[in-house]
Amino acid sequence: MNKLKKHNNHSKDSKRKNTFLSFFFLFYVTHLSFAQSYDSLVVDYQNPQKYEIEHISVSGIQFLDTLVIKSMSGLREGEFITIPGNEIPKLIKKFWDQGLFSDVKISACNLHDGKVSLDIYLKERPRLSAFTIDGIKKSEIKDLTEKLNIRTGSQVTENLLNTITHKIKTHYVKKGFFNVAVTIEQIPDESLPNRVKLIIHVKKNERVKIKDIYFTGNTVVPDKKLRRLMKKTHRRDWNIFHTSKYIEEDFAEDKEKIIKYYNKNGYRDARIVSDSISFFSPERIFLHIHIYEGHKYFFGNINWIGNTKYPSALLDQLLGIKKGDVFDQELLEKRLTIDENSVSSLYLDNGYLFFNVTPVEMKIYNDTIDFEMRIYEGKQATINEVIISGNTKTNEHVVRREVRTLPAELFSKSDIIRTVRELATLGHFEPEKIEPNPIPNPSEGTVDIEYRLVERANDQLELSAGYGAKMFIGTIGLRFSNFSARNIANLKMWRPIPSGDGQTLSIRAQSNGSYYRSINLSFVEPWFGGKKPNSLSFTVYHSKLSSGYNMFYRYSRGSDTNYLKMSGISLGLGRRLQFPDDFFTLYNELSYQRYLLQHYHTSYGSFVFSDGVSHNINLTTTLTRNSVNSPIYPRSGAKFSISLQATPPWSYMNYLLTGNKKDYSQLPANEKYKLIEYHKWSFKSEYYLKLAGDLVLMARAQFGFLGMYNRQIGPSPFESFDLGGSGMMFSYNLYGREIVALRGYSDQSLTPRVSPDGKVITYKDYAGLSKSGNIYDKFTMELRYPITLKEMATVYALAFLEGGKAWYDFKSFNPFDIHRSAGVGLRAFLPMFGMLGFDWGYGFDPIPGLESSAGSQFHFIIGQPL
Repeated sequence: MNKLKKHNNHSKDSKRKNTFLSFFFLFYVTHLSFAQSYDSLVVDYQNPQKYEIEHISVSGIQFLDTLVIKSMSGLREGEFITIPGNEIPKLIKKFWDQGLFSDVKISACNLHDGKVSLDIYLKERPRLSAFTIDGIKKSEIKDLTEKLNIRTGSQVTENLLNTITHKIKTHYVKKGFFNVAVTIEQIPDESLPNRVKLIIHVKKNERVKIKDIYFTGNTVVPDKKLRRLMKKTHRRDWNIFHTSKYIEEDFAEDKEKIIKYYNKNGYRDARIVSDSISFFSPERIFLHIHIYEGHKYFFGNINWIGNTKYPSALLDQLLGIKKGDVFDQELLEKRLTIDENSVSSLYLDNGYLFFNVTPVEMKIYNDTIDFEMRIYEGKQATINEVIISGNTKTNEHVVRREVRTLPAELFSKSDIIRTVRELATLGHFEPEKIEPNPIPNPSEGTVDIEYRLVERANDQLELSAGYGAKMFIGTIGLRFSNFSARNIANLKMWRPIPSGDGQTLSIRAQSNGSYYRSINLSFVEPWFGGKKPNSLSFTVYHSKLSSGYNMFYRYSRGSDTNYLKMSGISLGLGRRLQFPDDFFTLYNELSYQRYLLQHYHTSYGSFVFSDGVSHNINLTTTLTRNSVNSPIYPRSGAKFSISLQATPPWSYMNYLLTGNKKDYSQLPANEKYKLIEYHKWSFKSEYYLKLAGDLVLMARAQFGFLGMYNRQIGPSPFESFDLGGSGMMFSYNLYGREIVALRGYSDQSLTPRVSPDGKVITYKDYAGLSKSGNIYDKFTMELRYPITLKEMATVYALAFLEGGKAWYDFKSFNPFDIHRSAGVGLRAFLPMFGMLGFDWGYGFDPIPGLESSAGSQFHFIIGQPL
């Protein structure tokens, strides 16, 4: 009890002291404020009096509005003020706290008849007219200026100067510059009153580097493993590829990686208790990380509650987690809600938009955790409205015919994903910016789905020059990928051409002067009839190849009497199949080509005869499955196609009609190949796998075979395969030959040459012999990583392994005896010009007939991917 009284007495004494100190401070400040202003005014501090404010004046300011200052003061004319009192000291403090003034005074005058006039004197701080930053690079100045966000015209206060210094130091400390020095110099601006210029001097000094990283508290995971988990923060060691610079953001990411590793391996309670930095020297630091690992846990019993639509056995199968499995929180979340085949996807694909599942830890015993999966299924949601936005150029019906989510149907997550994929493959919109936005209405059990689109320019202009077949070729081409044929007669729709219906119109011309000329026109309607995804394509072309001298010796000039003319026309129909799934398409094309040769030189192996006419009437059927998620930079999906191109068996039909069995082996070449006959089989497949982030692995396999009906006629000189090089001679395609790229080797160098009696000849004896690659295979693996995926350009780097070979016939065919190469490359897709790029490849194997390897080769790509 006595102690309690002593405590109370002590509290009373403290209060008296505080009251006395407060009164003393108030007296001192009041006296100081008025003593300097009232030379003739006598104020009785023992007897404060109330005075009516007769007038308020503001002096000293040059740029601020006096009405604003009066409003800030809180004083009003006609109101009463106590002198001396605490109103004036509080007002003075208020103006000082603004940080806008270098001097503050409040004076009283004309004290009479209980009235007083007050004058508020303020001296403004100078304002900022301009600032510069020196001591760092121009690129850093730009970044720092944006971060500082300093506005000219603002007052130069201590707070502003301190903020500038703090932001700069914080900016560089995060980048590892712990010893950065900042000084700010103020220079009066003589051209403007009350203005100053700031010169901000920044000295970064040396970046701090990590001498070593120390871990404490870890017994399960060794230090060596923890250091490997830190992908961006490394100590200084023998590995020159690891930077030892300290960057705060990278360090924070690496700490998260450590905890994720622990969580993934059952240590759900693991955490970083603390981390600190100690200095070995001004440029070297130690990192100290203290870890609490906790116990390792395992999954126990998992029970499902609230599931009425699907049995627990099915949900267990989708979850894929069994009792005794190591506890992994990240895996649990993926299997429940994130993965494509998650429990959530099962419900969302069947209309249960309002579904949610909550894993609850029911019991923890020893090292085991029992879970209860509490499910709320809700009602199935139907789609009320589908909204299309952002299609400023493409007509809405072009978008809607690709949409899989239709009004009155049940909501489906997989249908939304498929719609996004289909819209991306159109090529009219930015794939990275296609944004589906479900707008649910729980009270009515409906949902609106909005697809937000961003148009991209996908019309292409091709202006290029290339070198192939020992000549330069210039190309000019226009490709309109969103053409509208129905608006050709509507002049108002020409902006600069009628567009918006998703059709493709392409016009292309090539020439190297008088030697080679070619022109072709093609048109594709992807929805022929407008109701079903049945495509119609039409192509017509004509080429002329003239010669006056031997091509092998690089002497050539145009000739009106020596030439090869090629003309062709084709009509194709394609349709999307529903079985086995709607990723399949079937395409059929009927085409006709006419080849006219007149005194055409063949000493370079151009062809097997120099005068005559050949006709190629063929039907091509192609079955394709394409689930690639994006046409420009795919990250997932696969594509394969198998095709058969065949002509009628003219020799057999002639025998049936006439009964005469010709000996085709004795006929001259221009008679033997007047009606071309063959059957050509092709298989191509490619697969895309997302490894990490945007790093993608692409694997591709190709196979082709050109067969014959009549052994006396032999393999057709038309439609064979030319292997090797960049594939750029695809545009310079004689006799319908298929150009197959193989990087690391020169153009067509891997195509076998044959003598008139069908024997394969070595490289050194190639002159004057025709090429005949009737069977080939090719295998490719590429690692791709994007540099930019922005709207104006898609640029990615790649590294590749490749192999392939062409053979004359099946007798010599060996699918594992291939020419191998490896290299790196760069691709840039520009909407206006298509795909551009280059590759450097190294061929490891010798070209047939040569002893040395193919070696280093550079390849340039214009307008087409490899």
